[in-house]
Amino acid sequence: MKILITGICGFVGSAVATSLLDAGEGITICGIDNLMRPGSEVNRGRLKEIGVQVIHGDIRCASDFENLPKVDWVVDAAANPSVLAGVNGRGSTRQLFEHNLASLVNIVEYCKTRSAGLLVLSSSRVYSVELLASLPLAVHQSTFVLDTTRALPVGVSPSGITIEFSTRPPISLYGSTKLAAEIIALEYGATFDFPVWINRCGVMAGPGQFGTPDQGIFAYWVNAHLRRRPMRFIGFNGLGFQVRDAFHPRDLAALLLIQTRTARKGGCRIYNAGGGPQNSMSLAQLTAWCDDRFGKHPPQSDARIRPFDIPWMIMDNGLVRQDLA
Repeated sequence: MKILITGICGFVGSAVATSLLDAGEGITICGIDNLMRPGSEVNRGRLKEIGVQVIHGDIRCASDFENLPKVDWVVDAAANPSVLAGVNGRGSTRQLFEHNLASLVNIVEYCKTRSAGLLVLSSSRVYSVELLASLPLAVHQSTFVLDTTRALPVGVSPSGITIEFSTRPPISLYGSTKLAAEIIALEYGATFDFPVWINRCGVMAGPGQFGTPDQGIFAYWVNAHLRRRPMRFIGFNGLGFQVRDAFHPRDLAALLLIQTRTARKGGCRIYNAGGGPQNSMSLAQLTAWCDDRFGKHPPQSDARIRPFDIPWMIMDNGLVRQDLA
């Protein structure tokens, strides 16, 4: 089986590539990357050492697909990963749409012409910000927890957010591009008869990250604490009680491998992928974890509310266990 990974020199793309090769089951990997992000060249060298063909190209450019080899599956791991993309002054809204939507059209056209299956790495940020912000919550040991004494909205379980949770806007410009990409991919797959799987990923974190803000809060927070950089508990009374779960792309790779080997055409095509309750913590808890290892470095309190901030997001992976385990 031959797999093409877009954004292969990023944290997720390179970790997925390495993990799939480690499966040791007749898999060959090639990938395309524009090498624009810090650390890309480092990952490129590591991938070449293990036999991965890395092609320098930009998936926003249709002509860069013309000479790509024929593969059995495409893993779309290339995207602008920040919920503030297009609104934080570090890139334009047009760039956001080019990265997350225009590039997706080039990918599905490639899959159509090459009869390749598609594995889309989507985001937990497709879910409604307003409804996430209004979840019934209580405080327990410096962290928000679901208040299960009150009625939970549709799509919320004690194990987290399910795929039935509302995607009603606003979900951020970033989230809307990811949701639109899901729809386009599924429509192409149904129309031109190639398999498509959508994986809505939570925060991915672990060895191999560079600690930049757009790589997720966990790596950024640990790196900032270790290097004694300024840190702030922003929003939610400035106490750091907001919660996320985390998992490593190695775990995602195991799911992708199962999906490539699942023959069914019908049924659910969208799944949540995240760390679940057992791999979740608040910023306050993460700070205490860092304090124990690096010495105390207290964040400043900043109670201002920012657009798209949410107090609690844990992914319910029950459907994966039910259908694909």
